[in-house]
Amino acid sequence: MTALAVLTGHYLRASFGSKVSLAFGAVQPFLFLVLFGPLFARSGVGSWAVLVPGLLVQLALTSAGMAGFGIVFDQRFGVLERLRVAPVSPVTLLLGRVLRDSLVLLVQAATIIVAGYALGLRAPLAGVLAALLLMTVLSVGMASLSYAAALTMRQELFAPVMSTVVVPLMLLSGALLPMSLAPAWLDVVSRLTPFRYAVEGLRALFSGSYGSSAVLWGTVVSLALAIGGLALGANRFRWEKA
Repeated sequence: MTALAVLTGHYLRASFGSKVSLAFGAVQPFLFLVLFGPLFARSGVGSWAVLVPGLLVQLALTSAGMAGFGIVFDQRFGVLERLRVAPVSPVTLLLGRVLRDSLVLLVQAATIIVAGYALGLRAPLAGVLAALLLMTVLSVGMASLSYAAALTMRQELFAPVMSTVVVPLMLLSGALLPMSLAPAWLDVVSRLTPFRYAVEGLRALFSGSYGSSAVLWGTVVSLALAIGGLALGANRFRWEKA
């Protein structure tokens, strides 16, 4: 636990020391909120309580999904090579980074939510807090998978491959438009991705429907993604230390 706290603190200081990169991570969903949100709310497609949860999942996908980019640089400059001889377990090495990513994501998500309230979002505080917790679980799985991917593929392939994967996952999740508007075949495809359930779970929490099946499925799928991602990521870190 001491090693985990030290590692997490080290990564947090590095992240919060760069205010520009911290703000830049939330730029895209913030622009969607400000420029697309008013059109969305007036179109009759949905309300701010539908759009904002979708933007939180978009933020998790883009921010946590590209988390592995940092470890690409660590590989390139020999940082991982030095960590191999450190008396720290592979799980701790992974969790230190993942916890940092989740905390940074929470700060960015809180900014989006505050801006959403300023623009017209109305959601119960309990639902928002529960949604942030669910998003954190989702981000743990996504960041872990991102690190596993970065440690598996060639360094120069990570950015283009992950960018190509993240965009369709975001669109299929229904983050920007509810998948109820999609044709039947696209609706079926979207249900094969875990992020569809996360989006629907967050929207249910924002609406105050805490006991709905959407919240249950969103929680179950997000937990499964987190557990699977951590297992795969830890395995890759263990291989790097072998």
